[in-house]
Amino acid sequence: MRSVDGTCLYTEKCQHCDYWIGTHGWLPGAFLKGRCRSLSAYDPDQSTLELASRQEIVHFADNDPAKILVDADLVILACPVPAIVDWSGRLSDYIHHPCIVLDIGSSKRTIVSALEVLPVNFDPIGGHPICGRERLSLENAERFLYRNAPFVLTLLPRTSQRARSAALQIVAALGANPIWLDADEHDRILASTSHLPYLLSSVLALATPEECAPLIGPGFRSSARLAGTPSDMMLGVLQSNRDNVLCALDRLQEQIATIKSALIVGDFASLQATLDTARSQYQQLLAEN
Repeated sequence: MRSVDGTCLYTEKCQHCDYWIGTHGWLPGAFLKGRCRSLSAYDPDQSTLELASRQEIVHFADNDPAKILVDADLVILACPVPAIVDWSGRLSDYIHHPCIVLDIGSSKRTIVSALEVLPVNFDPIGGHPICGRERLSLENAERFLYRNAPFVLTLLPRTSQRARSAALQIVAALGANPIWLDADEHDRILASTSHLPYLLSSVLALATPEECAPLIGPGFRSSARLAGTPSDMMLGVLQSNRDNVLCALDRLQEQIATIKSALIVGDFASLQATLDTARSQYQQLLAEN
């Protein structure tokens, strides 16, 4: 049970918030429901709506966006990148009053370009919580997924102080840590820290024969975990950030070639130096996180 569409939500000063569900979509409702007058959700999947109703995640949920968006003060688009872009072009069909729009897509340049051309009644701001799981659905939601996680916020030239304040309230309510990045820098960095790891996990899964299954342990599980992510959640990310992902792949291939060369010639001293450097780099990256 997994939706590939999106949603919206809001905090204390909001009168009505619409909350479109997707990858990250349902979980924030547990934190934000008590912080706004009305928290609503859209999802095309009826079974997901029924589960959300039983768990009382939001005040109102429906698979008809017209019912959800009619009074929205703030909309959060929480769905795959292509769906966010698509919904950016459809919001004006339902909303004609002032409304803040926050996306939480995994790449930013394509989305920000779509948000930039929204009609003047919309006040857009980009976002991306740096957390998540490969198993996507309300059933697999983790209550503390956002706690202490980086939450990137991306300003558009038209973003108002009101939208900035609303986004910061949402990040605070989720227990995350705001980081301001422009779209170009976000996509360049996430190519290495998110999009490349997904491809690495996929390649590892493809390169491992089925006969190895009985001996799979924690190392393989943790290294290949992201391969379990549905491809329709990542394909739009890879398409929209293709240039940065290709650069990250080039750097990866250089390092693989170094390791392979040392193994071919039996230069284990060089191999050990490379692996020691990798360990130090890993520790440094985590220390700065």
